[in-house]
Amino acid sequence: MLTKNIQRIILICLAVSVISVTASAISVSEPEQKHQDKPYIQDYSIRFVNEKKDTRLQKVVSDRNGYIQIFSSKGLLRPRAGQFLFPGTLVTDVQDKQTSDKKIAGIGIYQDQLVYVDEKAVFSNAWAGKLYSRHSMPDARFLSGGKDFTFLISNGKSLVLLKDSKKLWEGSLAGEEVKDIKFDSANNLFWILGTASLSTFSPEKNQLIKVLSGNNLTCIEPTSGKLIVGTSDGYFELDSKTKKQTGEIHKKMPWTELTSISKIDGKIWFGSTWGAMQLREDGKFDYYAGERWIPSDTVVGIAKGPENSVLVLTTKGLGKICFQEMTLQDKAMFFEKQVRERHIRTGFNANTQLTVPGDVTSGIMEDSDNDGLWTSMYLAGETFRYAVSKSDDALQNVRESLDAMERLYTINGLNSGFPSRSFERRGYKYDSEPWRRANDPEWDWKSTTSSDEAIGHIFAFGAIAELVPVPELKNKAIMLIDTLMSHVVKNDFYMIDWNGKPTRWGRWNPEYVNARPKIVGDRKINSSNIIAMLQTAYHFTKNEKYKEAALTLMKKYGYLENLMQPMKEIGMAPADADELSKELSTEWNHSDDEMYYCGYWGLYRYALNDTLKAKYKAAIIDHFEIERPEKEGLWNIMTAISGAKSIDLNEAVWYLQNYPLDLINWTVMNSHRKDIDKIEPNFREQTIKEVLPPDETRIARHNSNLFTLDGHDAGRSENSAGDIWLLPYWIGRYLGVISEPEIKK
Repeated sequence: MLTKNIQRIILICLAVSVISVTASAISVSEPEQKHQDKPYIQDYSIRFVNEKKDTRLQKVVSDRNGYIQIFSSKGLLRPRAGQFLFPGTLVTDVQDKQTSDKKIAGIGIYQDQLVYVDEKAVFSNAWAGKLYSRHSMPDARFLSGGKDFTFLISNGKSLVLLKDSKKLWEGSLAGEEVKDIKFDSANNLFWILGTASLSTFSPEKNQLIKVLSGNNLTCIEPTSGKLIVGTSDGYFELDSKTKKQTGEIHKKMPWTELTSISKIDGKIWFGSTWGAMQLREDGKFDYYAGERWIPSDTVVGIAKGPENSVLVLTTKGLGKICFQEMTLQDKAMFFEKQVRERHIRTGFNANTQLTVPGDVTSGIMEDSDNDGLWTSMYLAGETFRYAVSKSDDALQNVRESLDAMERLYTINGLNSGFPSRSFERRGYKYDSEPWRRANDPEWDWKSTTSSDEAIGHIFAFGAIAELVPVPELKNKAIMLIDTLMSHVVKNDFYMIDWNGKPTRWGRWNPEYVNARPKIVGDRKINSSNIIAMLQTAYHFTKNEKYKEAALTLMKKYGYLENLMQPMKEIGMAPADADELSKELSTEWNHSDDEMYYCGYWGLYRYALNDTLKAKYKAAIIDHFEIERPEKEGLWNIMTAISGAKSIDLNEAVWYLQNYPLDLINWTVMNSHRKDIDKIEPNFREQTIKEVLPPDETRIARHNSNLFTLDGHDAGRSENSAGDIWLLPYWIGRYLGVISEPEIKK
């Protein structure tokens, strides 16, 4: 269905040699793989901060009405306000004064209703308030409900079984403190966690039995015929009937110093001194740590929340982790709004610096050395969106960002075809390099433009020229392609700055490129990019100078051989290499990956002939093979440009679905985790065997190493989804590997 939106252009191929001068046909066949965009579960968090610094948070519960209540050292609290990205607070709960005025000492849930214990009774406002079971334990603080409104209560020393104000049994743990009580309804048993033991109490037999001893036991949860026992170093399971341990202690989890265990909607949740964890069916964990998810990493307790949420109480407040059904297109529309509301600066796709950490309303849009690249990636994404949907909104977005891109070429006043990196209103940036005065007295522009920008420009302009049949925009895109590439060809394959000298990285001249040893990545990437750029220019302008330049570089200077260099052979420069080559090859350059893939659009799609196209396809697939461990959504999807049969589509969808809705750069730590398998240092800087989900790691653009475990930005910035998420999604839609959303009947 999507392929009806794809422009099909049939060209006649007149030659088949590697240096043929004829453009091959552009066609997109129905992909062999396609993800059906069905609803999936998206998680996000709403945080509630405890502003009462002298208040200790102790327990959180939620009843069948969705009413959330927190028990604290200062009485009952409740969440106030709060929505995604806009934290609420915890305030004193005064809704039912007749309850909150009591000296509440403990709180719990019984038959999905709130129950309390104070110095006089176990009581509730449910059941018309008829539950009021008096006791004679004035310092009672633990309670757990059993069958038929029986309650086991404790003050930490003594235990009393209570029903209808009658004491049915009394006992103790023989000198130990009670830490928690949980009822096992399947076996009609109360499990009692002590400071150095675990015991059971049978209300049928009025019998207290010690099951095991241990001073590192921290939390318990009965579930499905077993008891899960948390410790200060992992957890183990007991058979509920035999009371015997089954299996070894589990330590392969993000953090093993456990503080709480809860079974919620059939899933097991663990709280720890370093975040919350949900056990998955495959035995691995979803990890919720850092301020992206919870106010602090020290978890006090976890409970079922309203509307398919989980409540994670921490020492600094409450995290309400919500699980919402949505499609990838739903997520795309959310991110489209995020970009337009907070990340468009004079048409550029911009990140924001948050003057108040975590507060998106304090964001200041910042220029970037790569404004042209980030905007190109957003612009391309909106172009693919328009090609798929014919959305007027997408078309207007293309128009506005293309205007910004065009102004990069005119604002510097050089009249040479040299694009600026960025521009800003005068008075904000000029005092720092590489800013320069524009002829317009209201503006300054940024010099030293890089090859990153150049390949991004050509990628976006080529996509617009091909896919946006609006003469004004199509012609402007072709004009800009011609402008930039005329500058590059005229200046012997250099970008020449205001001072008449080549910029630091705008260099595709053979003398520079072939000075790098073949093992050094810059030789391959610069060759790949310049051929893609020249082919794109020739395809749309039909100016012979671009075709001749591409063929000369490939035939005379070995650029075809350079770009075909296998990725597995890229590495550190040899000892006898020049210093620049050594500097360029200390590690794998993920910015190069981004540049390669932006270039692959023009390299393969606008290949001069089918023989070249076949070679380019082999180069793209070779690159894809070495990138596969990263599960990078954009690379996986863009590999479909080449018609590759396998593109790891499931991993691409995994990337898109698991990318967090919250794009604030919070501090994120993973290097401490005990459920990851670290590997030896290597050239590609892959730190662990299997990459972590993107919602558990730092926010990363496509030029970042996805195996980086930690990030330390402390909520001081917010990324735009324009380049990170919208580009892979919309190009996936255009290429037909992601379907339109499934319509519910």
